[in-house]
Amino acid sequence: MQAFYCDHFVLPLPEGHRFPMDKYARLRARVVDNGILPLEQLHEPHAAPWTDLMRVHTPDYVARVRDGGLTREEQRRIGFPWSVQMVERSRRSVGGTIDAARAALQDGVSANLAGGTHHAFRDRGEGYCIFNDVAVAATTMIETGRVRQVAVIDLDVHQGNGTAAIFEHDPRVFTCSLHGAANFPFHKERSDLDVPLPDGTGDGEYMAHLAAALDVVLAIGPDLVFYVAGADPYEGDRLGRMRLTEMGLRQRDAIVFGRCRAERVPVAVTMAGGYAPDVDAIARIHAGTIEEAAQSAQRWGGAIPCRPGPWPSDASVPRQSAAGHRR
Repeated sequence: MQAFYCDHFVLPLPEGHRFPMDKYARLRARVVDNGILPLEQLHEPHAAPWTDLMRVHTPDYVARVRDGGLTREEQRRIGFPWSVQMVERSRRSVGGTIDAARAALQDGVSANLAGGTHHAFRDRGEGYCIFNDVAVAATTMIETGRVRQVAVIDLDVHQGNGTAAIFEHDPRVFTCSLHGAANFPFHKERSDLDVPLPDGTGDGEYMAHLAAALDVVLAIGPDLVFYVAGADPYEGDRLGRMRLTEMGLRQRDAIVFGRCRAERVPVAVTMAGGYAPDVDAIARIHAGTIEEAAQSAQRWGGAIPCRPGPWPSDASVPRQSAAGHRR
């Protein structure tokens, strides 16, 4: 299994900023120190090309992010001050999900140790999300002929509103979101399958809803799944308001990877949110997701199902180390 990291591309944030940027470096350290993945399977991703970003985002928005033209209000909505480092990290995070998608199609399972920026819309960012990495990667995989049908399984505690809006009228991408009904964003967009859950939802109730949702998602026969594995349904998260235990989150991950493996559907997983006061707990939960992914990859066995062509010449993975159902 291949994994991609960009934690050494760091945003300069004001003192006391509440986004836990350090969780990404701690996650990679856990993945290496705990022997979850060997160093040779960890790669620095490419920076997503501007042309790939504009498959999803409007040229005007991409240009304003690139050139520092975001207004103060736009920066406030995103939650990060503009900087050259912000732009580079955002491109690397998207590149990591594109690279993970390519790797998943080769190996069955892959991971971006960042990503999951599902609050970014075509023409704006919000909620610590500048570009929508899953939307860009999904569209790139489709438009370059690697896949025909994609599914997004979003298990962050917050609805993937940007992803839902981007693909609302696109039958090639099926969006599914299990999220807190009363949590941010307070205006929900319309996913293909939304499963709003009450505050205080615990392990048992959550797994029952997840199993039912996966029945719907996998019935469409996707060629590739993007799994947005937020750590914020955790009972100790200060923004989540759910009551999933660490063991429950591991069970969640095992269910997703196991069901996709049983259907022979490749999975690219991204990390998304996590806001526990104990940053080590966030890293521990994300590392559990990567460990479940690695174990699932070992169980895949055999060839990956043949994907529709044509396959462009750049298909190889870079090897440098370092509730409503509509359709």
